[in-house]
Amino acid sequence: MSLPLGYAYAATYAGIRQAEKDDLALIVSGLPANAAAVFTQNRVQAAPVKLSRRNLRSSRGSVGAILINAGNANCATRTGDAVTLGTTKAAAKLLKLPAAHVLAASTGVIGVELDAKKITTALPRLISNLRPDQFQAVACAMMTTDLVSKTAFAEVKLRRGTIRIAGMTKGSGMIQPLMATTLGFVMTDAMIPLAPLRTMLRRSVERSYNRISVDGDTSTNDTLVLMANGASGVRPDPKEMAGVEEEIAGVMESLARAIARDGEGARKFVAIEVTGAPTDTAAVRLARAIANSPLVKTAIAGSDPNWGRVLSAAGNAGVPFDPLQTDISMQGVTVCRGGLAAPFREEELKSRLDQPECAIRLSIRGRGKGTARFWTCDFTEEYIRINGSYRT
Repeated sequence: MSLPLGYAYAATYAGIRQAEKDDLALIVSGLPANAAAVFTQNRVQAAPVKLSRRNLRSSRGSVGAILINAGNANCATRTGDAVTLGTTKAAAKLLKLPAAHVLAASTGVIGVELDAKKITTALPRLISNLRPDQFQAVACAMMTTDLVSKTAFAEVKLRRGTIRIAGMTKGSGMIQPLMATTLGFVMTDAMIPLAPLRTMLRRSVERSYNRISVDGDTSTNDTLVLMANGASGVRPDPKEMAGVEEEIAGVMESLARAIARDGEGARKFVAIEVTGAPTDTAAVRLARAIANSPLVKTAIAGSDPNWGRVLSAAGNAGVPFDPLQTDISMQGVTVCRGGLAAPFREEELKSRLDQPECAIRLSIRGRGKGTARFWTCDFTEEYIRINGSYRT
């Protein structure tokens, strides 16, 4: 693990959760960082999302800190806006930053008032704990129903020197980001101007966070921030920018796949590939329809090679294609050829589907060049148990 230079991290227990587990965290850049962000597309948006959007506009993309809490979404409450504004202003004052240079992110239960005093009381302790080596503590503090923390790292050697990239994310249920409950923070010490940083984020999100689904629900709090503080002193040459973007996208893909692997109640990670669609956008729609189908997901949970559910889900995607020119494979075994059943050994394939990873491929014959990769997980009874008692 090689962390980017110039960042410090801290986490503490502020009493937001019922269980005594870190629930308040802070990411601070010692130098003003260029920052780009994407947020939920849900029309219901949490107070931290609204404030972070506003602060990014006001600061023209300059960020010094991100204040994160878990255990309460700070959404659909009477005091949400005031709590977010008050706590970020308090953090900014203690960090000696302009108020607009502090972003906020929350995750947890919707519709429950958040006590600002719990955060403001904990802030001095939180800030005194800031250390460059507390990255993992923040990754753990923002977990809710996650079973594991999710991090990814990369190091890139450029002509002028080495840059580092580190990312952390959370998410297990209410996942279909479209930018679930997911928060993601990716930091680099490279010197990257704001305009190309925004482009890098937009393109990287499209191939990572926008390619996962656990249950098809988009959260009110989705927030993904990419920060570049230049602490390495290394500015990529124009010709090196594509390579840097590829590494950032790779980190984000790793984080996104980790969310799908850790889906609530999931036992299996599912990778879906679509080829031969009219366009890449059409391929994504087909893959998303398959990933979001409860019938497909429960078939995978039961190791049932029910390819008809895959074909039916694709047919509901709103994408024109000829079923009679469509092939489907599961775990590398062709189960459908030309829209009809292909011969395969049922028990052998069921055994393969018992594995913790499942691959589904839908191929449309013809001139279409559209392709997509998508990641999801199976549905089990445990998903119902977790979400049936989430508030209680």
